[in-house]
Amino acid sequence: MSTTAPTIDQHDLRERSGRPRFSEEQQDSAVLDMLIYDSSCPLWSTEEIVRMLGDRVNAIDSVNRLAAAGLVHRIGEFVFPTLAARRADELEQ
Repeated sequence: MSTTAPTIDQHDLRERSGRPRFSEEQQDSAVLDMLIYDSSCPLWSTEEIVRMLGDRVNAIDSVNRLAAAGLVHRIGEFVFPTLAARRADELEQ
């Protein structure tokens, strides 16, 4: 079963929520860091990522962008970093 991210105007959502705005890159980086560095959890559910970010739309959008870039794999509702993402992180350190 695959899920599709809802199509919501992010700009309007951010304006109404009153939350600080973060760039897509910052959001994506936060999600990827969470997936790579939290060794206690090899697989994350989309709902866990939503809870950690505190924003459903931005969390789902980040997962979608990371998957499209080949940095995460999805199996049903679960997400985990690709070997390429892990290796790139190792090279940056």
